[in-house]
Amino acid sequence: MQNLYKIAFLFLIGFSAQAQEILSLEDAVKISLENNYDIKIAENNLKIDETNNNLANAGILPLVSLNLTNNNSQIDTKQTQAGGTTRELDNAKNMNLNYGIGLDWTIFDGMRMFARKEQLKVLEEQGKSELQAAILTKVSDVYVTYFDLAQQQQMMASIDTAIVISNQRLETAKNRFSIGKASKLEVLNAQVDLNTDLSLLLKQKELYRITKIRMNELLVRELLTDFKVNSEITVAQNLDFNELKATAEKQNPQLQAQILTKKVADLNLKQVKANRYPTVRLTSGYNFTRSEASLGFVTQSSGQGFVYGVSASLPIFNGFLQNKNEKVARYQVENANYVLEQQKLSLTSQLGSLFASYQTNLELVKVEEKNLEIAKQNLDITLAKFKIGTITTLEFRTAQQNFIEASVRYSNAQYVTKLSEINLKELAGTLKLN
Repeated sequence: MQNLYKIAFLFLIGFSAQAQEILSLEDAVKISLENNYDIKIAENNLKIDETNNNLANAGILPLVSLNLTNNNSQIDTKQTQAGGTTRELDNAKNMNLNYGIGLDWTIFDGMRMFARKEQLKVLEEQGKSELQAAILTKVSDVYVTYFDLAQQQQMMASIDTAIVISNQRLETAKNRFSIGKASKLEVLNAQVDLNTDLSLLLKQKELYRITKIRMNELLVRELLTDFKVNSEITVAQNLDFNELKATAEKQNPQLQAQILTKKVADLNLKQVKANRYPTVRLTSGYNFTRSEASLGFVTQSSGQGFVYGVSASLPIFNGFLQNKNEKVARYQVENANYVLEQQKLSLTSQLGSLFASYQTNLELVKVEEKNLEIAKQNLDITLAKFKIGTITTLEFRTAQQNFIEASVRYSNAQYVTKLSEINLKELAGTLKLN
């Protein structure tokens, strides 16, 4: 047990002596926004949506192309003319060459191209909402992990205080034993309790190191980077449910994305309905032609010039697929609307539950703060009495444990309240990003 005490004490001294980076919450958020892979993926997806949002993808612009056709043949040919004359030629060569530039432009398709362009714009907006959701999710993870570390640092500080007191108790017990005022059992009990506190600290440090690895993962940097965070946890005291709800309806990225999904379904229905209308196309171009024949009235010809035309098509019957496709599109619109209403209800429910927890935890913080003050006063009084030998070691240990437990409960109450605040702001889309 003595060896355990020495090892743990040296570890504690070494841990405290290390020079560590103080990582602020603002820097943690900044690093995460710059490095996080999920955010980078969402940014690239938005760039894809922005690139796809153009007139060409919507089918509004004409198609211009260069065309070349070169057909050749070499066959044995026999021709019988109207007068009965027969002409024959083995390996008669024929060549037809056609090349030029052409334009094909759909000028009317039942307004489908304009609905498609609007849909591409909505998809781009949806990409922005998805990026915002990815950012808020990751920033929220950083906030939660940061304040988890802050809570753990507070807990370790409380345990450190308990260890200092346990050391004082051990030294007092040894002094009392040396002058015959205490038994060896009192010294052994003090040593066991000190080792218990050291064991608790070691376990807490293990959890602390694991949480720091998680934070470094969120920041996408070397996982063993050492740092500390600011231990203070400040909780907003004046959140208002109605304000949060109104803001969430306007800014919650998941809800905004679902609103845009409903618009996409509406525009898809418009595109399906457009198939009932005729499609009109303009064609034009400038062509060059040349042909050669070894046998025939014309052995060579060539030409060049401007060609143009218009074509139109109107679907008459396609096996009733048009009606079925419109029915499917309407169902998709209904489903999108149902999902939107469900999203609104779920958002309000989450806000209500979190706000109730937030209010309860605010009161709990006040209660635990008072409990901690009382436990600290009780410990100070008990320590003074123990030094003069007017209370038992059991009473002293009970006061010490009450202090540790009160400290842990207070830190946990602060953290849980902060967690409710973070989640509420994330849902409302108001979580600070810088």
